[in-house]
Amino acid sequence: MRVAFGTDEQTALTDTIVALLTDRGHDVDIVALGDPWPDAGRLVGEAVGSGRCERGVVCCWTGTGVSIAANKVPGVRAALCTDATTAAGARRWNDANVLALGLRLTTMTTAEEMIDAFLTTDVEPSELGTIERLT
Repeated sequence: MRVAFGTDEQTALTDTIVALLTDRGHDVDIVALGDPWPDAGRLVGEAVGSGRCERGVVCCWTGTGVSIAANKVPGVRAALCTDATTAAGARRWNDANVLALGLRLTTMTTAEEMIDAFLTTDVEPSELGTIERLT
């Protein structure tokens, strides 16, 4: 899967996320690395919204700003998540295509769990009608 990645701050966690995605066999398109958070969110959103990437992962200090910025792009459904269950639910019930993470509180273990859940959970077919109402 081609995954867009962006962050407003390069940290050990963001480096680990990129390595994790690559190690899992994903093609990572780093679209923002140290760019201001509005740009990081928008650039990941544009990569996903245009179809260039199937999913995106975006980070900032709280994750809130980048999720708001990504969600401004048509076709993007960014979800700010704090655990694997929420990340899986964002995919299953909302067809989220961008995972937003906060750098402040996310541990490397939690990030790995969330990314795995986000990239391996399919949309629940019974939710498709509800999801279509988002467009």
